[in-house]
Amino acid sequence: MIDAPPVFALDNVQYLYNRRNLALDGISLTICQGERVALLGANGSGKSTLLKLLDGLVPPSAGRMEIFGEQVDAIDDDSDAAHRFHRRVGLVFQDPDVQLFSPTVGDDVAFGPLQLGLPLVEVRRRVEAALEQMSIMHLRDRAPFELSGGEKKRAAIASVLSLEPDVVLLDEPTASLDPRTKWVLVNLIQQLGEQGKTIVVATHELEIVPIVADRAVVIGENRRILADGAAAAILDDHDLLVEANLIHEHLHRHLTFTHSHVHEPGHHEEPVAEGHA
Repeated sequence: MIDAPPVFALDNVQYLYNRRNLALDGISLTICQGERVALLGANGSGKSTLLKLLDGLVPPSAGRMEIFGEQVDAIDDDSDAAHRFHRRVGLVFQDPDVQLFSPTVGDDVAFGPLQLGLPLVEVRRRVEAALEQMSIMHLRDRAPFELSGGEKKRAAIASVLSLEPDVVLLDEPTASLDPRTKWVLVNLIQQLGEQGKTIVVATHELEIVPIVADRAVVIGENRRILADGAAAAILDDHDLLVEANLIHEHLHRHLTFTHSHVHEPGHHEEPVAEGHA
């Protein structure tokens, strides 16, 4: 944990779906400003639910949670606190089609700033900055349904970045991507962290963790935190990864999770032509 103000502070938080199905149980977690955190867990462990809690989409069923020092259950959807919060935290869903609904990519990226009531000149500046940051300026006038999977992911991230949030939450950002597209996206996520943003990535793909995170929080299939510590130490703990169902118990104990080098944007860029990501 770094020496910085806390962004999220959860104390014994529980979440129940439909008031009876346990999704998270006894979660105590603090994430500070500027941290890069990977939430690790098998499918169904509650990672996505935790991101929804951090994004304020759902309140905890029990326990206490503060975001930027304000208690979540005291933040009404129409309150000034809610508006301040949603300007500062952005969630990129696992399925980019949830966030891409406008006629063009440019319209989708402009949607958030327009909802904030910003002047048009500021909206244009933010749209261009977000498209440039995700290296998709060439997709500005394309319809989302025409895009490849990787292009949709990057457009969805751009639609969050146009809000210029302090915190970016990403739910399985590399799911269903081919290897080249995955590493392009991973490197772009790494750059967001280097810019000082707080990054929280939910994933079960261990190979991306050393690039996107310095800290890892492991959520077990009992929907409780099994471990919280330096990402390198977590990835070296074979027994922990087996317990969390993140690797098979017979996986070689000397397996290391590394990526040979980080490429500059464009080095392994996706082709501009229509077709494959």
